[in-house]
Parts: sequence; structure tokens; C-alpha cells
Amino acid sequence: MLKLYTYFRSSAAFRVRIALNLKGLSWEPEVIWLPDGEQAGDAYRAVNPQGLVPLLVDGDQRIAQSLAIIEYLDETKPGPKLLPADPQGRARVRSLAMLIAADIHPLNNLRVLNYLRQSVQADKATVDTWYRHWCTEGLAGYERQLADGRAGRFSHGDEVSLADVCLVPQIFNARRFETPLAAFPRTLRVFDECMKLEAFQKALPEAQPEAARAA
Repeated sequence: MLKLYTYFRSSAAFRVRIALNLKGLSWEPEVIWLPDGEQAGDAYRAVNPQGLVPLLVDGDQRIAQSLAIIEYLDETKPGPKLLPADPQGRARVRSLAMLIAADIHPLNNLRVLNYLRQSVQADKATVDTWYRHWCTEGLAGYERQLADGRAGRFSHGDEVSLADVCLVPQIFNARRFETPLAAFPRTLRVFDECMKLEAFQKALPEAQPEAARAA
């Protein structure tokens, strides 16, 4: 069985949980408790030298980084494809996915926010302003790209893709930080369509067993 090193609030792990669910794959969670710094400990570094979640274990294969994991699953496992068959479609979907995973997320992940709090000594209002600024900048670009006529029910046509898998966790995080989203109606429409699907619902942070530990 596949094993996923995960944490319920990690948006990168959230992406992989969605992909696993969309493909109908059985998997076993191995929780790494980020607030306690378990990801930086020797025990986890021995498994994943990057010291980040998620990490997928498939037999003797260990794969880090959420987009690499999802593309691996798409290429090696049965179930709906998360990247289009045509090169142009794949490029567009990857562009949307990377807008979130490479442009928004690295500026707003836990490591960066903790650095602002602890090393820069930024107060909560400053950290929240930082988060909302970069989230808004990125989602504005996503919104504009959805206006190119290639979106359908979802970000790319009428089938769920890697772009949607990345979008949903980002919207959840944006709402957690009270980021105004009214300026992104196309993006929110796609989000709402995704959330009608059980695969997305089962991957929610609050649906994970370890969420009770943080209550």
C-alpha cells in the first residue's frame, strides 16, 4: 500500500491527498506533526532528506515534492488522468498549477511565516498582511488566465486537472487568513465545482484523523 507522510494543514500534502482520492488509490497516512518540528528531526530526515511534507512511499520508491508525486501517480497508477493528453493542454495546466505551487505557496508556507514571526519579529498584523498580499497577487493572475476561454466546469475544460488539485488547498488557506476573494469569481466558481466531488471533500484538513489533535 502507498504511504503518505502528511500533515492535515499542509497545503502541499492536501494536494496529494486529493490526487490519491481522485484516482481511487488506497493509502496509509504517516503524520508528521509540523508544529512540533518533527519534519526537521533526524528520524524524518533519514526518510526524507528535504525535511518537508509530503513524501510518498511506493514500495522502494520515495518521492518528495507534491507536484512530482502527483505526476508520478498520474504516470504509474490507474484512474482519471490529471494532465491533458495534448502538449498545449498539459502546458496550460502546469502553468496554472505552478502559479500556485511556485509563485504563491513558497512565499506563504509555514517556514516563511515562522521566519517573519521569529527572526524578523513581525507582529501578527504584518504577517497576515504579507500573506494576503502575495495570495491576492497570485490569485489575480489565476483569475486572468481563466478568462482565456479554455476553462470549463474546471480550470481546464470539464475534467479535473492538476490545476484544480493545487487551487483548492490555496483557497482554503486564503480563507483561513481572511484574504478577500470577491475579485476572483471565475476562480471561486471552479473551487465550488471541485468541492462538489467526494475526492476533494475526503481530503479536507478537518477530515483527517490528526485534526482532532489540534482541536
